[in-house]
Amino acid sequence: MRHEVTLWTRSAVDCEQLARVRVSTYLPQCRLPDAVRVEADLARAVEGAQIAIIATATSGLRPVAQALAATPPAQLLWACKGFEENTRRLPHEIVAECLPGLREVGALSGPSFAMEVARAQPTALVLASEAAHFAASAAAALNSPRLRLYSSRDVRGVEIGGAVKNVIAIAAGISDGLELGRNARAALVTRGLAEMVRLGVAMGGQAETFMGLAGLGDLVLTCTGDLSRNREVGVQLARGRSLAQVLDGLGHVAEGVRSAEAVRGMSAQQGVEMPITEAVCAVLAGALTPTEAVQRLLTRDPRAE
Repeated sequence: MRHEVTLWTRSAVDCEQLARVRVSTYLPQCRLPDAVRVEADLARAVEGAQIAIIATATSGLRPVAQALAATPPAQLLWACKGFEENTRRLPHEIVAECLPGLREVGALSGPSFAMEVARAQPTALVLASEAAHFAASAAAALNSPRLRLYSSRDVRGVEIGGAVKNVIAIAAGISDGLELGRNARAALVTRGLAEMVRLGVAMGGQAETFMGLAGLGDLVLTCTGDLSRNREVGVQLARGRSLAQVLDGLGHVAEGVRSAEAVRGMSAQQGVEMPITEAVCAVLAGALTPTEAVQRLLTRDPRAE
């Protein structure tokens, strides 16, 4: 390993298990390398660290960032994708509220199923920070033959891409669950990208960001990959299961479920039309069945692309 790595989890039980058996409940097929130190105390875990990385669901970002306020690291990255459910805050806005003194901070995003990263299968990500020097230096520090890092200054665009793609993936899962075919899935991915770009640019992101890893790349992976939790939500909803049943059986967080209403709210606030997002929100709320939502999308008036 190129770096000394210390791992901390919010659950003391998980910490104890990781230290003892070196296997996570969430990735049981992958053994934690012996060189990784497991630490149950957060302050001790980040003490002397060059870079701290928060890899939680977006709902977990605020409590972890608040806990770090007592002993803030010099540099901080987060691998959280989505809007905060109640506040509609993006991850960088949460970090700015909780750790206002940190300047060398950034978002880590892109097409990356955790299982494949853990197995050291080739992956490319984007590291976005408003501090250009930090984006470049942190990307260089984390770059490896199996994990390629590209730097960016468009934090907002990278984070919006990571949030919207999860919502579109639920729609793609519904399409696949209804067995509508590859043509329909390709159309959803393409029109979903259009929705992502419209909202992202309206909120201050750069259009070219959404053509890269954090936009199109992550969208394609999440809409087509069998390891996609958000796609699986859509598949199961299309097969007649209730949302509660789907989430209960999933075992992991599906960020698209939590972010869908926030994305819809932001689109209304920005005056941006997002019909796929609207349809997903209606299905999640129980206002439309998956078949009715698809029918609504298919019967929209034709228009110029």
